[in-house]
Amino acid sequence: MFMGEYKHNIDAKGRLIMPAKFREELGEKFIVTRGLDGCLFGYPLNEWTHLEEKLKELPLAKKDARTFVRFFYSAATECEIDKQGRINIPQTLRHHAELEKSCVVIGVSDRIEIWSEEKWQTFSEDAEENYNELAESMIDFGF
Repeated sequence: MFMGEYKHNIDAKGRLIMPAKFREELGEKFIVTRGLDGCLFGYPLNEWTHLEEKLKELPLAKKDARTFVRFFYSAATECEIDKQGRINIPQTLRHHAELEKSCVVIGVSDRIEIWSEEKWQTFSEDAEENYNELAESMIDFGF
């Protein structure tokens, strides 16, 4: 399970240090793709396989489903952690998440998310302001 928040810088070549606590669970190779809310999602291969199974069940006849799957898969890339504990994030993904210098890598249960520090700060401030309402709305999901 991934959890926690870690700040690291991305260099000019697109290399970002993966938190040491995430490296073993991510494995030698894992998948990074466009996420929601302006971040990137990273999945260990076993979680990616589960996600692929669910995505294959989406109805091909539905335009929204086709569009989502295309957009999600088209930027997906296999990442490897180098000897310095870094991954290389392709320009397409860096552009999507507006990753320029300071980044935040967070653990979200079965995946990691990679955020620009500025976007993460804005997102988390908003979430904190609305945390009680968010918690209350979880009742609708059986939580």
